[in-house]
Amino acid sequence: MKITDNKLDTIRNIGIIAHIDAGKTTVTERILYYTGLTHRLGNVDEGTTVTDFMPQERERGITIQSAAITCTWRGHQVNLIDTPGHIDFTAEVQRSLRVLDGGVVVFDGVAGVEPQSETVWRQADRYGVPRICFVNKMDRPGADYWRTIGSIAKRLNANPVAIQVPIGAESSFCGVVDLIEAQSILYCDRDHTRPMVGDVPPELQSVVARRREEMIEKLAELDDELAVRYLEGEEITPPMLRAALRRATVAGEAVPVLCGSALRNKGVQLLLDAVVDYLPSPLDIPPVIGTDPVTGQSVACQADPEEPTVALAFKVSTDPYMGRLTYFRVYSGAVRKGGVLLNTSSGQRERIGRLVRMHADRREEVDEVSAGDIGAILGLKATTTGETLSAEGRPVMLERISFPAPVLELAIEPHTKADQDKLALALQRLMDEDPTFQVRQDERLGQTVLAGMGGLHLDVILDRLRREFGVITRTGRPRVAYYETITRSARAEGRLVKQTGGRGQFAVVVLEVEPLPRGAGLVFENKIVGGAVPREFIPAIEAGVREGVSRGVLAEQPIVDLKVTLLDGKAHEVDSSERAFHTAASMALRKAVAGAGPILLEPIMRIEVVTPDPYTGDVLGDLSARAASITGIESRNGNGQSIQAHAPLASMFGYATALRSRTQGRGTFVMEFDHYAPVPLEIVKEREKGQRNGVFAKSGAEL
Repeated sequence: MKITDNKLDTIRNIGIIAHIDAGKTTVTERILYYTGLTHRLGNVDEGTTVTDFMPQERERGITIQSAAITCTWRGHQVNLIDTPGHIDFTAEVQRSLRVLDGGVVVFDGVAGVEPQSETVWRQADRYGVPRICFVNKMDRPGADYWRTIGSIAKRLNANPVAIQVPIGAESSFCGVVDLIEAQSILYCDRDHTRPMVGDVPPELQSVVARRREEMIEKLAELDDELAVRYLEGEEITPPMLRAALRRATVAGEAVPVLCGSALRNKGVQLLLDAVVDYLPSPLDIPPVIGTDPVTGQSVACQADPEEPTVALAFKVSTDPYMGRLTYFRVYSGAVRKGGVLLNTSSGQRERIGRLVRMHADRREEVDEVSAGDIGAILGLKATTTGETLSAEGRPVMLERISFPAPVLELAIEPHTKADQDKLALALQRLMDEDPTFQVRQDERLGQTVLAGMGGLHLDVILDRLRREFGVITRTGRPRVAYYETITRSARAEGRLVKQTGGRGQFAVVVLEVEPLPRGAGLVFENKIVGGAVPREFIPAIEAGVREGVSRGVLAEQPIVDLKVTLLDGKAHEVDSSERAFHTAASMALRKAVAGAGPILLEPIMRIEVVTPDPYTGDVLGDLSARAASITGIESRNGNGQSIQAHAPLASMFGYATALRSRTQGRGTFVMEFDHYAPVPLEIVKEREKGQRNGVFAKSGAEL
């Protein structure tokens, strides 16, 4: 069907992504101010930001939850998501990128490309999100625009195209030269709402001419139409350059780079212009491909309001006053107030109550959210992160969002018995919101165990339990989240035969287990033929398998990355039951895993340490003592050495204190999860020697 509604041309779904402290939230606050959504400038240090509205965010000066904002610039609707920079909250970035059409990557002009910059860049590559770059903090000592562009090309393997030249440097930074129009933009008034446009300063004319020629050459390499004009010496106008740069950006072949100082209100209006000029609308993005859950055939979801509805729920949050809030992106059709949609992931029908457009912690009620747009629904009961909502007449299943496994665990117990029920309810709500937060029961020790992406992640969870849910808890020391897996195939039989005075219990299950690649999770396949096991007992067998993988045979850790195939079994027409087959399946799984070469897996972290030159040897020696493998050492432009390494998470406890001690407080490091790797059980036991399980303390270990 041909789309006649041109509103889609004027929508931009973008995310602000970057390393922690690069200035994402400050950029977002300035965007809100210049688009007229706010009338005062929010400040991270003063705790007055709109998008960082959680108490924990304002106290710590960091973004924890992604926040959605809708604003308008040059007649275009900009749906903007401000995402966290800290690695512990990387899931917020992942699920935002899944539904965005474009991204603004913010870089610190002094530090350049930092480790989390690389992480978010890889995530954007994975989802095919076109980007523009904003080199922030150009007024700070040591800021270098061209060095940052060089590191974007080298470390991110990107094709940056500078479309501005800074005027002045560090404290004298006062504006930019626009290479497209070949004109200067100077920031003279106090809040810089009306920058002065003029000619290129004489002292910069030769630099600007050279840089503009470089820009045109780069674009000519990517655009045939521009290449012909360039080679034939014809005039190349600014509209031609903008059109060519837009095509290259949308195709992922180039990344426009701008600069400024968001805190000093310099360069943000030009960044908004670039969002409108170069980032794609929903019409520029290929149709999202879903699957018909009945036939298994592919379904293209066209960005057309008249098509059947398909939407993806990408975030769930709990509002203390309004209840459950589900954020969604509409890929085709429209979500209408009062309508009914099918959750194709769970098979349940959902009635759409109140529809809202989000402005961080404020909301505006609307009657409809159409294709290409982002909104939120109040009160959905059965829809969680990553699930698809579609029209009942054309069910479609979109690919679910995958998240990394937790790497750190923390034992917790309520302060009083009265808090037990409150704790269970609060933890369930927090799990609904955060897919990387998990809870399990350690029956051996009688403890509730929380699992998350790092110390800060779990610290924020505990703080929210206290503030939002009024639950006071005691916690144990953080410990590494290990997993178990298998190294070869094995087959085993689980037999449950109990004859008592009344009805007996009878079930026989034969399972085969096979190893799968890392990150594959659990795959269950039924190969029963001839009715050896009645069909009604198959779900019970699968449930028994899924329960069985929660506790392994080596260290009672969850089992991952294996395929379980149901090969055979026996049933009794009177004594067989779902419960019997559930138990027999767990028994068979445990036997099969024990014979399949089980091994323990531990989280390996990617680390980058920045240290002044005199301490490099001490830092390397300490990393080696922690079983780290050094992967690279780079000079940081006279500011010391950057050391990249991989190390087991278990060996990195207390590293922040050790690094401060060895570098007189001048060393810094960042750490993020990289992969799981095999580890001998003896080494794990040696590490944990001397630590007593079940001993509760007021604070956890430092990472």
